[in-house]
This record gives sequence, structure tokens and C-alpha cells, in this order.
Amino acid sequence: MPSFFTDRLFRPVAVVAFFAAFAAPPVLAVEAFVLQDIRVEGLQRTDPGTVFAALPFRVGDNYTDDKAAAALRALFATGLFKDVRIEIDGRVAVVVVEERPVIETVSFVGLKEFDKDTLIKSLKDSGIGEGLPFDRALVDRAEQEIKRQYLSRSLYGAEVVTTITPTDRNRVNVSFAMTEGDAARIREIRIVGAKVFSESTLTALMDLTTSGWLTWYTKNDRYSRAKLNADLDTLRAYYLNRGYLEFNIETAQVTISPDKQDISVTITVKEGQPYTVTAVRLAGDYLGKEDEFRQLIGVRAGEPYRAAVVTATTKAFTDRFGSFGYAFARVDARTEIDRANGQVALVLAAEPQRRVYVRRIDVAGNTRTRDEVVRREFRQLESSWYDGERIKLSRERVDRLGYFKDVNVDTNEVAGTADQVDLAVSVTEKPTGNLSLGLSFSSADRLALSAAIKQDNVFGSGNYLGFQVNTSRLSRSLVLSTVDPYFTVDGISRALDLYYRTSRPYNSLGNQYQITNPGGSVRFGVPFSEYDTVFFGIGVEQTNIGSSAGIPNQYFDYRFRYGPVSTAVPLTLGWARDQRDSALAPTAGRYQRANVEWSVAGDVRFMRTNLQYQQFFPIWQRITLGINSELGWGMGLGGRPYPVFKNFYGGGLGSVRVFEQNSLGVIDPTGAYVGGAKKANLNAELYLPVPGTGNDRSLRIFGFADAGNVWRDGERMTVDSLRSSAGIGLSWISPVGPLKISWGSPIRKQATDRIQRFQFQIGTAF
Repeated sequence: MPSFFTDRLFRPVAVVAFFAAFAAPPVLAVEAFVLQDIRVEGLQRTDPGTVFAALPFRVGDNYTDDKAAAALRALFATGLFKDVRIEIDGRVAVVVVEERPVIETVSFVGLKEFDKDTLIKSLKDSGIGEGLPFDRALVDRAEQEIKRQYLSRSLYGAEVVTTITPTDRNRVNVSFAMTEGDAARIREIRIVGAKVFSESTLTALMDLTTSGWLTWYTKNDRYSRAKLNADLDTLRAYYLNRGYLEFNIETAQVTISPDKQDISVTITVKEGQPYTVTAVRLAGDYLGKEDEFRQLIGVRAGEPYRAAVVTATTKAFTDRFGSFGYAFARVDARTEIDRANGQVALVLAAEPQRRVYVRRIDVAGNTRTRDEVVRREFRQLESSWYDGERIKLSRERVDRLGYFKDVNVDTNEVAGTADQVDLAVSVTEKPTGNLSLGLSFSSADRLALSAAIKQDNVFGSGNYLGFQVNTSRLSRSLVLSTVDPYFTVDGISRALDLYYRTSRPYNSLGNQYQITNPGGSVRFGVPFSEYDTVFFGIGVEQTNIGSSAGIPNQYFDYRFRYGPVSTAVPLTLGWARDQRDSALAPTAGRYQRANVEWSVAGDVRFMRTNLQYQQFFPIWQRITLGINSELGWGMGLGGRPYPVFKNFYGGGLGSVRVFEQNSLGVIDPTGAYVGGAKKANLNAELYLPVPGTGNDRSLRIFGFADAGNVWRDGERMTVDSLRSSAGIGLSWISPVGPLKISWGSPIRKQATDRIQRFQFQIGTAF
């Protein structure tokens, strides 16, 4: 619950005291005299020094009526006193006070909708809390504000009753008794006057909705004026983007039933007629670059008028002017309407004004993060011409650091100059450290414990430091890692990893065989563009194949021929390009990755390649198609076969669903899944919003189709050997990580395949 009391409701106590001072009994006029003494009477808890500090006179000063009135105002302004008067006894001023009661406790009865601790803090910030002076006016206003907050959450029948109970030693207990009742639900949404589009089509665009089977979670059936205004803007944009230039919302009426449980919303619209663009003309000063600006025009003659395209065009023009140094350029879109023929001509009038350069870049709000961490992400330089594109890119880079809640860049004119501006970068810090202890459960690993200490911004330096411990039925790991994103001034990153991993797969005989893998590596990342990074590094790792009854034949043979311990010195080379609009719930964009691992020393020689490609297509409104493909290939070098402990695995979430996790490929005679030297999988997912969730992308349903397999070293990769499946699932970005649940059926399978129709996992990828 926001601290609405502090910002909206209460005036300082001094304001109340000021008016109370004028309501106090008048002081009889006395002639000025020299004070010989000052006495204070009536104090119980307040320190006398507080009173003397507020008085505008001292012993030895001249006492006058004006000073007496000022003293009354000052004492009332402290908020500590209910009544104050000054009596004169000879040449002695006697200040008689009546202290306000002190609040002993603040309690709530029947509170469910709001968080109690947050409400207590909000009240205390506003002057109502344990140990604070009691002010009835503040309490009354708090009661009214709480009622208004209940109304904002559709609890129209909520009642708030305040009880003040006096106790000993001039103290009071303040109790707020709430009768919340049930929230009013939207029973009906009507759109009157719509003829071109059906009422169901228009209401589907709105976040507000009538009660449904999932509105207990989304609460979109609770009326909110802010949500209604946003929905009206959505309707307006829908029409304006389809040529209805003169569309208008005439009224939006909200009615509530007598029992305050049902709400009806009626929206009256006037559609007007659709308009077709006949011409797009440029007017004004385009710096002699008219042809360049024409290429930015998204509006085409013969197409319906689309307000979003016009807005995007004017913004592109403004940004283009900004890239030339014109920070204050204006571009107006004017329409020349021919109602008789339903046509409109668009005139884009430009006024570049003056060219400026950036004098200084100021960074504020970074209480913990060093200035250099923010400044090194900036592509706009001081004492250079203003470049809007570089400034936008700079803001995005600072935001992508993940250290700040908000990042804003404001352009301020420099007083006394016509060609200089300052950039004010304001950031709001957020916690970047993480200490987590938890446990998870998946259909593959069963119960898994995890603990991690991570700090993404160590000492405000922008460096990462992490220590992780993970355990599960099939794998355990201990990892210490650190990343310096600016190891060099050119932005080359360096990552150091030390790890100890243990794999304990099961086989059909019920036995476990253990593979331990200690090692370390150093990697460097070189940014070649804003989206492309090339990685290279070197590592040292050791693999120990344990011995136990039931060890798979492939591991037994490798251990018998080359020994239980193998050492490798792999070089890594990789490239990644990430152009997705979101890493967790993408709706558009592309992700590409390529990685090569080549062991050049030690007693294990191999090469391992992994390629991945993802593409997301926005189909319609909130429907998204995602395609993922991955190819892995390994080969042995130096006359040795490809090491079995470097095999790829397939099956399950992240690969080919419906097939049991890591079960694809040839099964060892012992029944163990040992993977293979090659793998390929292709995944397609069609994401749809869960009905009733509005624009929320954290919860989506999807249909999927997967195909892929794993092959041994020397085995041909053929289409006939592919496994495939299809089904449906649920994707949820939960508080503990991304969760995916899927249920499906195999399309192509073999008799030996292990089928698992229902699968789930927290933290899984595509």
C-alpha cells in the first residue's frame, strides 16, 4: 500500500497550531516591562527546554503584547500542547500549558485489504503513531483517506470507525475498526454507438472486464478510474489506427447497484467515417535533407490514416533532427480533411530551431554506484554536438546494467547561451545483492536444495561476485565466479570461474555412478557492436569417472582404456547477439549464439560446437510465435574418440518435451542415458494470453511442437531418426523464477523411448 497519507492528506501540524493560536483567549494588554523571571506550569512529559527554546523572549528582555502573541504561535506550532496561555505575575511571565495526550497504541480491527505494517508506517509518517502527540484532526483525516483508498479498490461498502480510548498519564489508544465487506465487481460493460466493430471486439481490448474464472487472480473485474481512462485511450487508439480520424468518446458512465456489489460501465462513442491518406507533404526547414527525411515516413498514400504511424513518423523526424544536434526541433503533423470524399492530406511541418552541443553531463541519485560506472556506458560525450540517438542508446545501456530502478536523462538549457545544454542523468538505486536459500522440485531432479550469495555491483564498482551451491538427485555444483565488465577501458569484460561439479545419473539397475568435475576458467568478452559480443577464454578441468557396480559400458570402456582421471585444457570462442525485447517474456526480436570449445592440451583432445537461434514474431495483439533451434556437434581429436563425459543430452523441457529428461539417444545396455556426440532440436511455441489477465505477460498459455534427437559419435543424423511431440503448456514468471508446465503426446517415437506426458520445471529456458 503506498504512503498516500504523507503526500496527499495531511498538512503540517504547524498549520493547525497557527489557526489554534488565533482561537486562544486574548492576552490582556500590558505595558512593556523588563522580565525578571519566566516560569512554566503544566508540564508532564515535555522538557522545559522545549518551551524556553520556542519563546521569543528571555529574562532581561522587554516583554510586550507582540512578543506574547508570537510566543503563543510558536508554542502551538510545536504540536505538543492542547492549550497555552501566558499570565503576568508582577514582572514574571508564567507560561501555563496543557499538553496534548500522547498516543500509546495504534491498532486495527478487521484489516485485510492493506498490509498492516505499511499502514502503520504511513500513519506514523503523517503524525499518528506510538509516542506522538494526539491530534484529533489528523486522525479524522486519516479515517477519511482510508475510506477513499477502499473505494479505489472497489470496496464501496467498506466502513471505518475510529475509537479513541483515554488511559492513565494523559495517554490515548487509537483504534481503527474496518468493516471491509466484499469488493464490488463489474457486472456489465456496454459500448453504445459502435457499428463498425462489434462490442465484443472492443471490450476484448480493455483491461477492465466482467467477472470470470481467473479474475480472482487478475482483479480486473474491480473498477478503477485510472484503468477506465487507460481503456478509453486504448479504444481511441484502436479507431484512430484504422482511419477513424474524428472518433470521439462522448460519455463514460459508471453506475453501482444499491447493495454496492455490482458495477455497470456504459461507454458511448461516435465513430465518424474512415479517412484515406491521399498525400504526405513536407513543410518547413529540413536542413536540405528532405530525401533523407522522406525515407522515415511510415504513412503511405492510399492507406487508411493511422495515428500510431503518424506519431511514430513525427518521433522519427524529431530523433533524426536530434542526431544532427537539434535538441529542440519541433515537428507538427497537420491534417487537411476532405469529409465529402473521406480523404485526408498529411502535412509534416518541421522547425529545427537551433543546433546545440552538450556542455556537461551530471549524474545524480547514485548513492552507492560510482559515477564512472554510469559514465562509461554513455555514448554521448561532453563538449560534443548533441546527438539524440547516442543519448537514447546511453540511457538504455545504463538501464541494462540492472543496478537502478529508474534511469532518466533530461536536457537542460544553459542560462545565458543559445547553443549549449546540460544532460542531467538521474538514477534510483536498487538492491543488487542477493542471499538466497531455497529448495525446488522438478520432474527430472526431484528435490533440489540451493544456496547462493550474489552481488552484481560489488562496492559500487559494477563488478559481479557470486558463490553458489546447488544440489539435486542428478547433479551437484559448487561455483565461485566474478565478472569485471570493464576489465579494459574499451569495455572488454573478464570472467573468472572456479567450480566443482558432480553428476550422479541413474541407470535401470538402480545403481548410481559418479562423475566429478573440478576446474576453472577465464573468459573475455569483446563488444563489437551494441548487440554483438565475442567471447574467448581458456580453462583447465579434470574429470574423474568413479567405479561402481552397474557403471555404463561406455564409461567403463573409456575408464579402462584411458584411466579414471582425465585432464583437459579447453579454449573457448563464442559469439552472441541478443535483440529480444525481453529476456524472460519476449514478444519480438531475435537471439543468436555460437560457441566452440577446443581442448588443446592435456590427455583429452576434443572439439565441441553449439549453435542456437531464436526468433519471436508478434502475430496479433498479445499472441506471439516463438521458434527455437539448437545444434550441437562434438568430435575427438589426436586419435582419441570423443569423450563420453562431454556428450550432449536431449529430451524434456528445453529440448523435446514429452520424452523423459535426457533420455534421447542410444540407451546403454545397463539402461543408463549417456547422451551422444551430436544433437539437434527444433521447437515452436504459440503463446496466448490467459483469459482475464489483460496485458500481463507474466502468465501465458502456449501450444508447442518439438522435434529432435541425440546421436552417437559416427552415427548419421537423419530425419527418420527424429523424435517429435506436441502439446499445450503454461508459462509463469513466478516470484521464485520462470516456471513452465507442459502436457503433450509423442508424434514420432520408438518402442524403447520413455514417455513422460506431464513435465514441469522452475527456471527452464525456451
